[in-house]
Amino acid sequence: MSVNPPLEAGVDGKLPSGPAQQVLPPMIYTRVAAEPRLAWSGRLMALLVAGGCLGVLVLAASLEPSPTGMGTHTQLGLQSCAFLARTGIPCPACGMTTSFAYFVRGRLAASFYTQPMGCLLAMLAAAAVWVGIYIAWTGVAVYRLTRLIPAGRWLMPLLVFGIVAWAWKITLVRMGR
Repeated sequence: MSVNPPLEAGVDGKLPSGPAQQVLPPMIYTRVAAEPRLAWSGRLMALLVAGGCLGVLVLAASLEPSPTGMGTHTQLGLQSCAFLARTGIPCPACGMTTSFAYFVRGRLAASFYTQPMGCLLAMLAAAAVWVGIYIAWTGVAVYRLTRLIPAGRWLMPLLVFGIVAWAWKITLVRMGR
């Protein structure tokens, strides 16, 4: 023998018609299930990303920014830009290390002026340090935030920004700055 739950009157004071229906509480009162925590491997990966980004920023802090806007990477023992030497045009990455070196010193305007894409990447690296530490500490995945903005909405503007930043760097080199 099955027992039906008692019926409750609706807003108009009448019982629902048809087969017996259970009246559920409004969605506002229901609990949302907590998102599962990341496994230790996910937390370790977040910590490795945070450590890698922090390492890049610390390395940039150890370098003296080149006043020419390019060539800071030669302090690491790397060769100067072969693309620039052969074509007279800076490569898309020219000025990135100098931009990072300015960024870690808090000279954001100089960082942006030197290489706009480098400034943006330095900001993303700094954010990745804190987000990676947060994920490693709490186990809360923040990938759900990336679902708010589909890749089509940020990937193309990022590519266009990179091309415009390269054009800016070419203009600076052509003007001799």
